[in-house]
Amino acid sequence: MTTRFETRKQNILAQLDTPEGDYHDLSPKGSVDEPIRELIDEINTLQGLVTTSSCSGRISVFLEGRKSGTEDARNDESSESRAGPGGKGGGGAWLFLSHAPVEGPTTHLPAKFGLDRLDSQIDEIPGVNSRYIHLKFEPMILHILTASTAYAQQTLTAALSAGFRESGAVSLSATKSGESTPIVAVRSTGYSFDSIIGYQDEHGRNIPLVDEKYLRTLLAIANDRFRINTERIARFRRALMDAFSQSALATGKSSKLEWEDADTRRQRKREEGLARRKALQANGEQASDAPQSNVVDGAGLDEIFG
Repeated sequence: MTTRFETRKQNILAQLDTPEGDYHDLSPKGSVDEPIRELIDEINTLQGLVTTSSCSGRISVFLEGRKSGTEDARNDESSESRAGPGGKGGGGAWLFLSHAPVEGPTTHLPAKFGLDRLDSQIDEIPGVNSRYIHLKFEPMILHILTASTAYAQQTLTAALSAGFRESGAVSLSATKSGESTPIVAVRSTGYSFDSIIGYQDEHGRNIPLVDEKYLRTLLAIANDRFRINTERIARFRRALMDAFSQSALATGKSSKLEWEDADTRRQRKREEGLARRKALQANGEQASDAPQSNVVDGAGLDEIFG
């Protein structure tokens, strides 16, 4: 019988196999980022894992949407006309987007980032309801659907060890059928940044608030953050593949982990304990003389993680 996880994985993989010209998702780019495509393909070959969304990291310039209290927002009563926290919605727009370091000449950056070149000095001071323009660096974020808490735990451990310190897991509770399919979010916000570089005035002009020298400084920082991002992605890949390879070697099976629900696992641990006790008794030793371990066994780890 096909499990809920297996059905979802088959559907996701079928979508990813769509020819590039026909594939489209909800990201600004509309498809999987090329710098992370190889990693996604490798993860999706592992039993018990499948990626659901991703961003390899990006440098972007974003114009906020219309905010509540502005004339444009008052003229349109729909909630979609107003920007939410962070400026998303309400007609917000990407003025520049790159999923790789921005190489080449760093001249004419205001034009590259969608800012207008003005002939005269603007004395206007933007207010709190102005639509600000942000230059951002955002590191990789990756969501991985897993077949059980055991798979999620291994994935999360690999992410944390690679430096993605804000990673976590959600949807840990089991469904009515007894299945638990947590989603692990691999992420780190510690080296992201967001700087306001301009605003849009009432005439629709994108007014710069900083000079080109400052833009070059921000761009240099963003490019260096991409280097850190690339290193952490490589560490995560190694940690994840090593963890699943070791699981396969330990079990002597090609699959990386065998899924089992809580009752099956408790029964297996109980039977393994009884077998060890019988082996000790057969050798003339009492089970009570066996050394005690201070290490929490796998069942304990599952309870903590859950």
